Amino acid sequence: MKNKKTIILITLSSLLLSCGTTNRRPIDNVSGRPTTYIDSGTRGAVSGVGVESQDILSMTDQMMRSIISSGILQGRSKPPRIIMDSKYFENQSSQAINKNLIVDRLRTGLIRSAQGRVLFIARGSIAMVENERQLKRDGQVDQGTAGLTKSTAGADYRLTGSIKSLDAIDRNTGTIQRYTQITFELIDLEYGAIVWSDDFEFSKFAQDDAIYR
Repeated sequence: MKNKKTIILITLSSLLLSCGTTNRRPIDNVSGRPTTYIDSGTRGAVSGVGVESQDILSMTDQMMRSIISSGILQGRSKPPRIIMDSKYFENQSSQAINKNLIVDRLRTGLIRSAQGRVLFIARGSIAMVENERQLKRDGQVDQGTAGLTKSTAGADYRLTGSIKSLDAIDRNTGTIQRYTQITFELIDLEYGAIVWSDDFEFSKFAQDDAIYR
């Protein structure tokens, strides 16, 4: 009797296991594509009709050359002071983009290329600077090696600009075409005049656009 019960239990267990395994889908254990470095100045495997890394490199290199060759940095007894951040650099396009990718690369490139002919003011760090100045004046820290100044540095020019786009979509094919224009300007902070201006533009089309974040 015990042997019969044992045989029945084994048979039921086998049936349950077979039912559970037949309904399961095979697991795909194939490894994914390994991470690969690519040249930031070339079109990547995932691309669309928006501003991409190769465009950022091209436009910032072009703007650096344009500013340096414009003459506004030459013939001055003191280096001009420029605020170059993204506060007044507006994204008016249909693409989501981190504006600092453009402005920061332009600024760091100019710092390298200008060789001391330009002084860049970190206006976005004013709270940090004022805190340190107060610590020095309260005697909590020493004066450093440069000593104290009456006030923080004012600026002569500030970068402004905008990213704009014009989109067209073919509803029959799903093809997307986009014209993008990026404008850069340096504004005289005393007179309000535009002392330098340039732009970068391109058009792209694709069957399916990439998602930019």
